[in-house]
Amino acid sequence: MKKIISVLLLLAFIGLETAPSYAFLRSRVSKNEKVEQQKKADKEEYKRVQKQKDIPYKKLKVENKYDYINMPWWEGFNDSYLTGYIDRAMEHNYDLKMATLTVDEYFQSVKLRMSEEMPQAQAGFGYGAARLPKIPMITEGSAQASRLPIPLPLLSDRTVHGMGVPLLASYEVDIFLKNHDKTKAQKKLFEASISDERATYIAIASAVGTVYYNIVKLDKVISLQEDIVNLRKNIYDMMVLSHENGITSTSDMIKANKLYIAGQTDLIDLKRTRQELLNQLAVLIGDSPANTDEYERISYDKIQYKCNIPDEIVSDIITERPDYHKAEVLLKKAGIDVRVAKKEFLPTISISGLALFGSKNFGSLFTTNNALAALSGSAMLPLFTGGARIANLKMSKVRMEKALRNYQKTNIVAIQEVNDTLYAAKMDNKKLEQNKEHLRLETQDFSLTEKRLEQGVISRLDWCQMRENLLTVQKLVASNTLDCMIDEINIYKATGTKY
Repeated sequence: MKKIISVLLLLAFIGLETAPSYAFLRSRVSKNEKVEQQKKADKEEYKRVQKQKDIPYKKLKVENKYDYINMPWWEGFNDSYLTGYIDRAMEHNYDLKMATLTVDEYFQSVKLRMSEEMPQAQAGFGYGAARLPKIPMITEGSAQASRLPIPLPLLSDRTVHGMGVPLLASYEVDIFLKNHDKTKAQKKLFEASISDERATYIAIASAVGTVYYNIVKLDKVISLQEDIVNLRKNIYDMMVLSHENGITSTSDMIKANKLYIAGQTDLIDLKRTRQELLNQLAVLIGDSPANTDEYERISYDKIQYKCNIPDEIVSDIITERPDYHKAEVLLKKAGIDVRVAKKEFLPTISISGLALFGSKNFGSLFTTNNALAALSGSAMLPLFTGGARIANLKMSKVRMEKALRNYQKTNIVAIQEVNDTLYAAKMDNKKLEQNKEHLRLETQDFSLTEKRLEQGVISRLDWCQMRENLLTVQKLVASNTLDCMIDEINIYKATGTKY
């Protein structure tokens, strides 16, 4: 009985000791299962992208570039100055010109790659002449003459000449479609360049709109700041007069002077920022910054802002973004590159042809008696390349893995940017509504202040201070209003112009 109890206790002790190991094994299995599930999900995502139908590359080029930026959306602002600046940017912006030239460059590279699938032929012309030395000791019929490799009459003429026309043709028989896949990969690069072009157009149009409305905002803010500076100047003058009459202290007069100087400093900073934005606008529309004084824009007082921010945006909207489309295209190209790397292990089959015409006289050059023709075929298989093909295949698979990760990253980053811009727009609109309410209350308060001033209850100094408070709130409302309009532009950019 004691032995049985001892064995049971020993087994229980062993079970307790091994329990953590079993838990570790279970966690390891669970972790491996997650890895396998992730790999399976990656493969399904990769296959889904690869199965998508491709558009013929010749139909990818967009002739009307206004389709890139959704021009009717910009016309919804009812601002002819804004649309005019966007038109000028579309015509003269150098980044847009370079993006279009890049697309043309990739288009020609596709044609260059397609030419390598076709047979290659070339022709040439050659002429040669040689002057031989005299052999005076050899005569016709002698023993030396009979041993010469060249007939004696030719040696008697010291100049030997001739001409030839070679015609060469070669063709790599693409029975494994390796060259065709290389062409498809080049077409994907061309398609990616179009996505880059569209992204550039959207970015430039958004930059024009953002800079333009920031300038409009500064126009209004500067105008209000000038009124504030004038009020502070009046307050300072009244403080000086009161100080001379012994009504106010020296400290109050200094504080008023400090506020007046601070207002002037803020005004200088605002004007400097506006000029910098005008210079940026000049560059965006391809103009000289020396002409910024001629730039017209809408007045803030004529803007009738209506909130057009949606409550929510469907996540599928990110498929309209050019960076999403580019990541998708590059993933397809990576898959094609892996296929090409595998086909590098297959033999290369080539057909070559040669036709050669040679003669001493041009008149008899292209005769059948002076023609030589040859036709050959070959199949070459590299037996040893030092592991280059295996390394190339593994490298292509790594690049495909990177392309997949970049595609997945682009998805989540795109969703994040859409959410960020949508949330910022909603918060700015709430802040605008609160500041409008603040302005309404401040306006009512200032109306009462004017009545008190007429009744002689308060001084002119108190009126000026209340007037400054009203102008400060007006600055906030003007700034918030234009910020909300810029938020809409940010959503337009984040959603690929389709929200």
